[in-house]
Amino acid sequence: MSTPAPPSPGQGLQSTEEVLYEARKKIYARSVSGFFARWRVAMVWVTQIIFYGLPWLRWDQRQAMLLDLVHRKFYFFGLILWPQDVIFLALLLIISAYGLFLFTAVAGRLFCGYACPQTVYTQIFMWIEHWVEGDRLARIRLDSQPMSARKLARKTAKHALWIGVALWTGFTFVGYFTPIRTLAREVVTLGLGGWETFWILFYGFATYGNAGFMREQVCKYMCPYARFQSVMFDRDTLIVTYDPERGEPRGKRKRELPARAQGKGDCVDCSICVQVCPTGIDIRQGLQYMCIGCGACADACDQVMDKMNTPRGLIRYSSENALEGRWSKRRQWTHLLRPRILIYSAILVAMVGVFVGGLAMRQVVKLDVMRDRRVLAREIPGGLLENVYQVQVMNASDTPRHVRFEVQGLPGLVVVRPKEGIELAASSNVLHPLELAIPADGARSGVYHVEITARGDGADPVSVHHDSTFIVP
Repeated sequence: MSTPAPPSPGQGLQSTEEVLYEARKKIYARSVSGFFARWRVAMVWVTQIIFYGLPWLRWDQRQAMLLDLVHRKFYFFGLILWPQDVIFLALLLIISAYGLFLFTAVAGRLFCGYACPQTVYTQIFMWIEHWVEGDRLARIRLDSQPMSARKLARKTAKHALWIGVALWTGFTFVGYFTPIRTLAREVVTLGLGGWETFWILFYGFATYGNAGFMREQVCKYMCPYARFQSVMFDRDTLIVTYDPERGEPRGKRKRELPARAQGKGDCVDCSICVQVCPTGIDIRQGLQYMCIGCGACADACDQVMDKMNTPRGLIRYSSENALEGRWSKRRQWTHLLRPRILIYSAILVAMVGVFVGGLAMRQVVKLDVMRDRRVLAREIPGGLLENVYQVQVMNASDTPRHVRFEVQGLPGLVVVRPKEGIELAASSNVLHPLELAIPADGARSGVYHVEITARGDGADPVSVHHDSTFIVP
């Protein structure tokens, strides 16, 4: 028996490196049309019309949607949120998370395939690439050719359009934090500030790099959602899946005869489902975490099945149980209402109710009272004993208001100043002294509970209360 030769120096290390690391192979995704492709196009238009158009909308002489971090005010059409309203932001984030859990449990990575910014901008950049350089085969041929004037012109045009879209995206993003009309004037007059310039370029660079170059690598290696999505899946979750019982054994066949008569399955092994996949996976190998659930492979396979005079649905949205049990579509849909879905839905409805109810009951005038610790009590002309407070009054609405103060809790307690109240501008926050007094004659020493009320006049009168104390020395 011969003894195998020992490995040459570096051979083991080289094989280990080949296992641990594989250089990226550029994916030339093929264009496809069909039911799911039309939904993807529609979602690109809807999301980008909202994203690019929303900052330009006006509401009562101001930007309708503005996250004014400098002045610590968030404008959402007629709603103005302050730092004290951070609970609503927390609720909104929780609602979004539970919505994602619900959609994932029902139909897999719907968000990834149709509404994720990475998917949407990759799709836009791929459209530009297809328009400038041609279809899949044309792009492969162009990249394989040596540099020439034609190739340089096409590459330059593509990257110029990519950079234009990326910078416009960065500009729009900053327009949510700085009034976009002001920002546009600053861009035209070259008067941009340092931070605005940085964030426009940074967000533009991120869009250009992620959608133009990294593409599927973001979904495969950078996105955490791809890693924990399986926790939210079960055997009744709708996923893009290949039907091996119907498709195998795959291979080329004549379309005039039934596939089984030729000893073949319905899959003709054309690999078009792989060519259209934006992440470059083969769905016939089963569910993989890299699949973003876009349905491109299903559209491509349906077109091939039409040409082969074979029923559609070899690749389709289905669940593991439906696929193994050969369920009808009706039975498959009835299994969507399972305990997990009902629990997610109930929690989501409850949180939306709390969110909407909280906004409906939210006070547009807010009051905070602080005692002036420099003077606990003092006598003033007129035989009165006075306590001094500092009141912080916030007008969280977009209309000016006149606020007057009332007080109760002690006999003879009156507001000395401001007797006629104060004026609050729209979406303003005012710190103002408040002086309360009682007749000194007959006043008994002690600490007394009082209630201070701020009443705001206007089309929708409001009143807010705050408890405090009145000290008689």
